[in-house]
Amino acid sequence: MIQLGAVFFGLGLLGRVAWKFGISPIPLYLLGGLAFGSGGLIPLHGIEEFAHLASEIGVVLLLLLLGLEYSASELTTGLKKSWMAGVLDIVLNAAPGAVVALLLGWGPVGALAMAGVTYISSSGIIAKVLGDLGRLGNRETPVILSVLVFEDLAMAVYLPVLTAVLAGVSLLGGLTSVGISLLAITVVLVVALKYGRFISAIVDSPDHEVFLLKLLGSALLVAGIASQLQVSAAVGAFLLGIAISGSTAENATRLLEPLRDLFAAMFFVVFGLNTDPRSIPPVLGIAVTLAVVTALTKIATGWWAARRQGIGKMGRARTGAALVARGEFSIVIAGLAVASGHVSPDLAALATAYVLLMAIIGPIAARYVEPVGEFFARKRVATS
Repeated sequence: MIQLGAVFFGLGLLGRVAWKFGISPIPLYLLGGLAFGSGGLIPLHGIEEFAHLASEIGVVLLLLLLGLEYSASELTTGLKKSWMAGVLDIVLNAAPGAVVALLLGWGPVGALAMAGVTYISSSGIIAKVLGDLGRLGNRETPVILSVLVFEDLAMAVYLPVLTAVLAGVSLLGGLTSVGISLLAITVVLVVALKYGRFISAIVDSPDHEVFLLKLLGSALLVAGIASQLQVSAAVGAFLLGIAISGSTAENATRLLEPLRDLFAAMFFVVFGLNTDPRSIPPVLGIAVTLAVVTALTKIATGWWAARRQGIGKMGRARTGAALVARGEFSIVIAGLAVASGHVSPDLAALATAYVLLMAIIGPIAARYVEPVGEFFARKRVATS
């Protein structure tokens, strides 16, 4: 209880510091977890189970509230418009990880795992950053959202394939897992499109206590079922948010925001707690190089996707910068690969260092891309 109280109070202090400097608190949460985790200054013991569960709930709530901002029709329209950007995203951002793994001698399996680590952006971090910076209503946000949704849907195919390769499962077994994932996503999307108003009616209630219990319970149920079907729990929560619409969605957002902030903070702290600082220095040079390259490729992806939607240069820059952060999915992929025993343990250290860098660089890039862009625009005008 003392440790947990100290963690929450410390998060409040870090959040206050971030608010004072006008930045997202995510990097400070990560560094705080790094300082007090395994191999840190003062390792914490006794709160691991609660912290792990709280972090999973945090990701579910982050994606649920992101889904509440949009309707099912907006989602499908966005996917139709942005599928080419999704394909470009795979090519530009999976390739660097695969190339590094092959150069390090980790073989095709290691290349497949590292391709996923560098490809997938962190929906959780990006959702938090967009909310912190007040950009959920920006014109470029639907473009960001459609790229993230494409990535999450791609994970529904990638994760079963990776799991099958790591386990040595037959081609038929791997294809079966992929088929189940795609079927589950299709069913949820059809239900959201055709029967969303009934879902809203089921979870809605004039009593705040009843509403909160039904809303949180349904989110965790859908996320858990999605996870069992080899679909990301985050995808399940996001699709539930899409299905809830109208005044129900507005009331749900107001009710859940404080809970989201609390549990999301724990997600970022747990990521830092599970990282041993001593594993980072040996692979730091490679991680930095990979971070620079893939930050640029994500920015290029976002810029191209936003330009196709007719968004101005500043909006394109905000889109690219918002997509830079990597996080929860990348760590899950690295964990699966190392636990299988088919790849080098160094992959976990590299993935951890890389994700920590990107989780810090991402929010900072999203926060400062606008003032930096305005500075260069003024400079260009002054010299012309």
